[in-house]
Amino acid sequence: MKHSDKTKSAGWSRREFVGAAAALATFTYVPKRVLGQAGASSANNKLNIAGIGVGGRGASDINGVSSENIVALCDVDLKRASGTFRKHPDAKVYRDFRMMLEKECKNIDAVVIGAPDHIHGPAAIMAMKMGKHVYCEKPMAHTVYEARRMTEVAKETGVVTQMGNQGHAGEGLRLYWEFINDGAIGDVREVHVWSDRAGTAERPWWPQGIDRPKGSAPVPDGLDWDLWLGPARWRPYAKFPNGRGGEVSYVPFNWRGWWDFGCGALGDMAVHNADPAFFALDLDAPTAVEAETTSVNDETLPVSNIIRFDFPAKGKRPAVKMTWYDGGKLPPRPAELEEGRRMGGNGILFIGDKGMLMGGSHAGVPRLVPETHMKDYGKPPKTLARSPGHHREWIDACKAGKPEDAKSGFWYAGPFTEALLVGNLAVRLQKRVEWDAKTMRSPNCPEADNYITKFYRAGYSIT
Repeated sequence: MKHSDKTKSAGWSRREFVGAAAALATFTYVPKRVLGQAGASSANNKLNIAGIGVGGRGASDINGVSSENIVALCDVDLKRASGTFRKHPDAKVYRDFRMMLEKECKNIDAVVIGAPDHIHGPAAIMAMKMGKHVYCEKPMAHTVYEARRMTEVAKETGVVTQMGNQGHAGEGLRLYWEFINDGAIGDVREVHVWSDRAGTAERPWWPQGIDRPKGSAPVPDGLDWDLWLGPARWRPYAKFPNGRGGEVSYVPFNWRGWWDFGCGALGDMAVHNADPAFFALDLDAPTAVEAETTSVNDETLPVSNIIRFDFPAKGKRPAVKMTWYDGGKLPPRPAELEEGRRMGGNGILFIGDKGMLMGGSHAGVPRLVPETHMKDYGKPPKTLARSPGHHREWIDACKAGKPEDAKSGFWYAGPFTEALLVGNLAVRLQKRVEWDAKTMRSPNCPEADNYITKFYRAGYSIT
């Protein structure tokens, strides 16, 4: 039996598997449901929610929506998800998200996706085409095309969506916008964003810059490895060096640096740390991206990257150059930054023609540089509405049937994610990538076509 046909372990008969694959290709859009209208399934005005990938980060997301009815839970790793199963003993448990969505379609209003990056597109698109609202962890998509397609399907189906960049609901993000749009630092033409991921020799987060391990290792009890791979080409479960003298495998956390499964530090943290730039400056697609990296291979992202994005002028805003740093790289320290004031392992720095604004991870509360300018300027007027909370605003938007009320909905997160992932094209190709967002092509780099989308195993279509 070929590895791609190993359906028995997933609880599917061959007939069920083929039928599900065919169904994926022939879904018709189901109109969204608003609680309180005829056909809504929850009599107590609570959403009926299903979870896909409910260990780790997914467990936190399920906790974040636990004010609602958690009716079904799906995870390929039963041990890792066991805590979530215990917290919600009445929820039906599945291992294959496709089977769960098929069997629970009439019982659920919304889906929370906390699985690895490579699962996001297939799971979200299947759910949206069934008319289900979707909360999807960051990065929203694994490829540029997935981000585009997920955005399109969200618009076509009218469901409420949200990407899991939690800082987007915070006070800090709104303060960035209010400082900049109040003219506190003048016109911004330069932004620097950085992260300590994927780590340094002193503090590695996950391995990068390594080749595929040879051989195989026993699959841990409770893990369905074939289902974990999902749409990705089959490979054996294996161990590889963790950078600290030991060994790890892809599961549960070290998949992030592998091209087949994750998006590296850019996907993990730029959705948090660069969010203020996209929000406050109203950035769209870059016109060109180039990268300065350590060695590159076809298996994992480089150990470190410096990625430069060029964004065109828009309205009264001038063109912007945004530079991303990871793997221990940092922007030049501003001369105006006070001695002893740390830049931290994660952050963002706006440089305007009248001053600078800096803050930490996840759109943390910003401060002017130097600090003395805070006393002179104070705080900008509050002109933006505050959020009731990242998960709460998604829940409320679902109940009201208003996609625009979820402020990190795919209408915002899709173009944002797409722009960031163009950066990974430059990393992978090791050359300047000019970008035409309208055609989703690189005019100077036709080989980018090989990475704008990806291979999908049968049964995981995103059409």
